[in-house]
Amino acid sequence: MSPSDFLDKLMGRTSRYDARIRPNFKGPPVNVTCNIFINSFGSVTETTMDYRVNVFLRQQWNDPRLSYREYPDDSLDLDPSMLDSIWKPDLFFANEKGANFHEVTTDNKLLRIFKNGNVLYSIRLTLILSCPMDLKNFPMDIQTCTMQLESFGYTMNDLIFKWLEEQEAVQVAEGLTLPQFILRDEKDLGYCTKYYNTGKFTCIEVKFHLERQMGYYLIQMYIPSLLIVILSWVSFWINMDAAPARVGLGITTVLTMTTQSAGSRASLPKVSYVKAIDIWMAVCLVFVFAALLEYAAVNFVSRQHKEFTRVRRRQRRQRMEEELVRESRFYLRGYGLGHCLQPKDRAGEGPDTYSPHPTRMLLQEGESLRRRYIDQAKRIDTISRAVFPFTFLVFNIFYWVIYKVLRSEDIHSVP
Repeated sequence: MSPSDFLDKLMGRTSRYDARIRPNFKGPPVNVTCNIFINSFGSVTETTMDYRVNVFLRQQWNDPRLSYREYPDDSLDLDPSMLDSIWKPDLFFANEKGANFHEVTTDNKLLRIFKNGNVLYSIRLTLILSCPMDLKNFPMDIQTCTMQLESFGYTMNDLIFKWLEEQEAVQVAEGLTLPQFILRDEKDLGYCTKYYNTGKFTCIEVKFHLERQMGYYLIQMYIPSLLIVILSWVSFWINMDAAPARVGLGITTVLTMTTQSAGSRASLPKVSYVKAIDIWMAVCLVFVFAALLEYAAVNFVSRQHKEFTRVRRRQRRQRMEEELVRESRFYLRGYGLGHCLQPKDRAGEGPDTYSPHPTRMLLQEGESLRRRYIDQAKRIDTISRAVFPFTFLVFNIFYWVIYKVLRSEDIHSVP
């Protein structure tokens, strides 16, 4: 018997095989064993919360109608065009957002039939699968992305999916790497049976654990923002009289930090909760803004002596004018008469009424006030040189301990 005649007798025109009817019709459900081989794991996108993967999907089931004895080989590798002649499971990916087949240079499909009626169907697919992400610990997070394989039309009375042995259910290509993530070795296999108003449908799933690498974010976000904060502290060592230099430095660091913070959020979805990177950027912005406000306080304190001197001078002038009005002499000069009208009470007259000493005392007091307020302003700068770095250091200790140690342990402990 020629191979063509054999195939026609097995599933062709001369056979009684009907591809529209499942194996064991009206009998027990068909058990389909699945396994996948991950050929490549593409980009994981936070903004759309999905990931791209290229897989070989393999399904194996038993169809008694395809068992044979006439042919000597234990298995037959058939052309993919024969797939239309046999029954196939109606598998689909429940969390799929996009997919495509591969047809270069021919359809990337494999069909193998064994003597006992077992059928092996393998197909190469590129999938875009949704992956809801929890970004609270971003960029020190571990994401769990699932792949769900479900039957579309056959209920569990007709079709049941199950994984191959655990060691072979999900295989990964050797040397597979991701640009931002590390694909952890453990992969959780499970069942996700779906209940709809049309019935109960079989579903299996695998969970991939992706641990984010921080190298990119350290170079692009953390280190630049750290240097900007340190740069804002340079103003504490600049003379307080150099207002253009200190104000320009403060405003530049604030604007740069604002731009850096906006850039860190550009590649992330607009979620309602606070992320780890948001806390870092917000605290850095607070520090550079506080450094700018620190110079405002220094400048305000250093100019207070002028206001106090002005007030003291005004008060002294008013007091002297009152004394002159009360103690002054009135001379009548006119018509050849000139005499001094003496006041009745001369008890308040003293030697300091017309003395130049009050002016000298006022100058000395003003100089003393100036020195005192300038010393206070310098003391603010001196204290800031120690307080700002120390506070930022304490924040760093708490930040990295919480996110890299405590929360990382919590994530790893979750099965």
